[in-house]
Amino acid sequence: MSFGHLRIARPVTDLDRSSEMYCYGLGLKIIGHFINHSGFSGIMLGRSDLTWHIEFTQCHTHAVKPTQTIDDLLVLYFSEKSEWNHACQQMNDAGLSTVKSFNPYWDVSGRTFADMDGYRTVIQYQLWQNT
Repeated sequence: MSFGHLRIARPVTDLDRSSEMYCYGLGLKIIGHFINHSGFSGIMLGRSDLTWHIEFTQCHTHAVKPTQTIDDLLVLYFSEKSEWNHACQQMNDAGLSTVKSFNPYWDVSGRTFADMDGYRTVIQYQLWQNT
């Protein structure tokens, strides 16, 4: 089985602020949006060179509180140390908080960041290793 694209969808409390943080922090761009479609508004963030994108949504008819856990992660891998350092700095500059990972594996060669809704993104240096 194969697929051509991956979308990660997350309800958020502030569409504009979430979009700004991730655009700046991860170098993403707004690639689409919708307003009040069946009670939902959303913004999609990505880049033309990626096979994935993030969608942030808000429901206008029912408050949807983000309910992630501390081990729900978006993990991005960087193979170059300079790119990894730059990505970590951009995440800090964007206003995401550096947090200790629930699973200590992610702290060995990565940094975990949390946004205002508690969603966690790991900026990982090098590919995973089977240990």
